[in-house]
Amino acid sequence: MTSPETSRNTIETPPVSASRWTTGAVSRSEIAGLLESRDWSRTPLGPRERWPASLTGLVRVVLSSPVAMTLLLGRDGIMIYNAGYATIAAGRHPGCFGVSALTAWPEIADFNRTIIDGVLGGACFSYADLDMTVNRNGADEHVWFDLDYSPVFDDNGEIIGALAVVVETTKTVEAELALSRNREKLSLALQASGVVGIWDWDVVADRVYSDDKFASLYNVDPKAAATEGVPISGFTASIHPDDAERVGEVMQSVMASGEKFSIEYRLVQSDGSVRWVVAEGQPLLENGVCIRFPGIAVDITAQKEVAEAYAQSEAGFRTLADTMPQMVWATQPDGFHNYYNARWYEFTGVQPGSTDGEGWNGLFHADDQDRAWALWRHSLETGEPYQIEYRLRHRSGAYRWVLGRALPTRDAEGRITRWYGTCTDIHDAKMAQAEREVVAHELSHRIKNIFSVLSGIISLSARSEPQARNFAELLRKRIDAMGRAHDFVRPHSEMSRPTMPDTTLFNLLTRLLEPYWGEAGTGAITLSGDDTVIADSAATPVALLLHELGTNSAKYGALSAADGRVEITGRIDGETYHLTWKEKVPGVVITAPARNGFGSRLMTISTEGQLEGQLERIWEPDGLRLEAAIPLRALSRSGHLGRLS
Repeated sequence: MTSPETSRNTIETPPVSASRWTTGAVSRSEIAGLLESRDWSRTPLGPRERWPASLTGLVRVVLSSPVAMTLLLGRDGIMIYNAGYATIAAGRHPGCFGVSALTAWPEIADFNRTIIDGVLGGACFSYADLDMTVNRNGADEHVWFDLDYSPVFDDNGEIIGALAVVVETTKTVEAELALSRNREKLSLALQASGVVGIWDWDVVADRVYSDDKFASLYNVDPKAAATEGVPISGFTASIHPDDAERVGEVMQSVMASGEKFSIEYRLVQSDGSVRWVVAEGQPLLENGVCIRFPGIAVDITAQKEVAEAYAQSEAGFRTLADTMPQMVWATQPDGFHNYYNARWYEFTGVQPGSTDGEGWNGLFHADDQDRAWALWRHSLETGEPYQIEYRLRHRSGAYRWVLGRALPTRDAEGRITRWYGTCTDIHDAKMAQAEREVVAHELSHRIKNIFSVLSGIISLSARSEPQARNFAELLRKRIDAMGRAHDFVRPHSEMSRPTMPDTTLFNLLTRLLEPYWGEAGTGAITLSGDDTVIADSAATPVALLLHELGTNSAKYGALSAADGRVEITGRIDGETYHLTWKEKVPGVVITAPARNGFGSRLMTISTEGQLEGQLERIWEPDGLRLEAAIPLRALSRSGHLGRLS
C-alpha cells in the first residue's frame, strides 16, 4: 500500500483536509465529512442522490460500525470506509477514500482484482491471518489480516460491489511467532545443554506432569505424564536403590524449608542400564506447606563416564610415572607446575608440594637458573619443545647434571592444554664423557706430538743431507698437513670440536688432502664444479669420508702411482649435492676388493648415517669412482642449531 497511482479511472482526492492521518483514532464525523464533501458525480458511482437506497443504507451502517469495514464498489472497487478502516490505512488515509482500491493499494492490486471480480460474480471470501506486504506509512510492512468479503446488492438485487470486514491481527501473529521462536530456542537450548526434561509436581493432588523426555527417562508413560499426571511414586520407583533413601531425605528437607533442590543420583532403565542425572527444582510453599514442586533434570551420564575415564587415566598415569626411573612433572598451560612423581621427591628430598608453581627453579644451580628460566619462558610463549641440561640439587646437597625435556599436549583447536616433562640424571654419563674427552684430548696431543717429532727428525736429517733437503721439506709439510687433518677425523665433543674458518666444502677438501696434493697446490688431485657451504656438524663426517678415500688411494689407488690422478667434482642438483671422486691409474686394471673392510663401513656410516645421504662405489677398469649424494640441508645444518643445553 504505497501512495495512490493514477489510471484510466483517475479520481481526484477531495481537498477536505490538508493534514494526513498517521496517529490516533479517526472520528466518525471526519469520515462523514469526507463522504459529504466528495464530488461523487466524478466517480463511476455517480451523484449520491442516484445511489440505490440499499447502498445508501449500507453506507450508514458501515460508517457507524466500530469494526473496520470498507466497501469496494463497482468493477474499480471504489472505496468507502469507516473510521476503523481509516486507522488501519494509516498514512494512506484520507487519500484512498473514494478512490479505486486498485490504485490506492498498488502493491496488492492483483489480490484486490481477484476479490472484486470474484464477489461481483457472486462469490464470498474469508481469510484468517492472511499475510501480505503493504506500504501505508512510507515503508513496506509485513502485516497480517482476518478478511471477510461478501456481495453488496442494489435495490434490484444486482451485485454492485463487495463489503470487506477487516481485522488486523499483526500484533497477535507477531506475538505468536515470537512465542514460537522463543519456545524453539528454549527447546534447542535445553537439548544443547543436555537437559532431559521438565517436571511440575502438584504436591496437594500428588500428580507429576512432565514432558516426554523426562517421563521416558523415569520409565513412565509420556502420554499419561503430559495429560492427567502420574503420582510421584511412579517416578521415584526408577531411582537406584543405593540412592533412593538419600534422594528422599533431601526432597523432604527442601519441601519443609523451601530451599533450592539440587542432587545427583542414578536411574535404572528398563533394560537394566544405569544413567546419571542431576535434578534441580524449587519447592513453592504456601503458609509453610509445599504445594508445588517444579524443576528440571539433566542427563549427566556422558560427563560422568568422561570423568570416570579421566580419573582412571590419571590414576594410570600416576602409577606409570611413579614406576619410571626418571623424574616426571606436569604443568598447566601457563607453566604452573602442579605435579611431580615420586622420583622427583626421592631425588630432591623436598616435601611434596613444596616445588609447585615456581618453586622448582630454586633447586637449580645458581649458574643455571637464569638460563633455565629464559628457555622455559620461550617454550611457553612459542609452544616449542623444552630441552636443557642443568645441575639439580640432590638430596645429599650436591648438584648433579640432569637432562630436562618437556612437550605440550594440545586440544582439537591446537591450544596447549598441559605440559609433560621429564628429568633424567645424566651426571655419571656427563662425568664419563668429560673423562673420555680428557683421554681423547691427551691421545690426540700425543699423536700430534709424534707428528711434531717426525717433522723435527726430518728437518734435522735434511741439514746433514743437503741433497735431500727439498724432499725432506716436502715430506715435513705433508706430515704437518696430516696433523691438521687429524683434528677433524678424531672423535670430538662439543667442547673439542675444531673451529671452521673455512666454510666451504672445497676449502675443507684442500686442507684435508694437502698431504697428497703435491707441491705448490698442483699435482695428482684436481677440484672442479660447484662448491657449497659446509657447517661445523658436517665437517667431521665429510672429513672421515675424504680422509679414508685419500688414505686408501695413497695405499692402493691413484695416489700410490707416480702418474695417477684423482678428479673431484661437485654438482648441485636442486636440494642435493653430488660429490664425485674419480681415480685414474694409467696402465693398471683395478678390481673390487673381495670384502668391505672397516674403512668402507666407516664411509657408509658417515655418508648415509650422519649426513642422511647415499653412497655408491663403482670399480671401473682405470680406478675407483665414488658417487655421494648428500642433502644440502645436512651440509649446512650447524651442530649448534636446535641444541638447548
